[in-house]
Amino acid sequence: MLVTEVFAREQMRNAKRYIVKKIFTYGLLIFGATILIGLVLRGNVVQESFEPDRWKNWVESESEPSLRWNMMNSLREKHPLKGMTKTEVLELLGEPESKTKKKFDYYLGASKRGISTGRLTILFDDNNRVSDFSVWDG
Repeated sequence: MLVTEVFAREQMRNAKRYIVKKIFTYGLLIFGATILIGLVLRGNVVQESFEPDRWKNWVESESEPSLRWNMMNSLREKHPLKGMTKTEVLELLGEPESKTKKKFDYYLGASKRGISTGRLTILFDDNNRVSDFSVWDG
């Protein structure tokens, strides 16, 4: 009976080790796969320096599908849009693709997140100054 108990305990320890090894192995694989998928899905982060002439004259093409999208961080850093007048925005960014009295929309091209495209929306207050802006990706 003593030998049987020792044998049973040994089998139990081996079973626990096996389970812990499997959990660790699969956990590591899932963690690695998650990191890999995250890196693939986040897209290429490219930052172009904002240049008003390149922005205004940009035409979407296979060679430059995301120029404006890539310039957005630089634009926000170099030119605080909030508080600008409509005239200043037009001088900086040119004519928007669509506009109303209170809103300008600029097409940004491919956003590098699947097949999504981006849009910069600028909102104006009653004094024709930028009250808010947003970048849409979808």
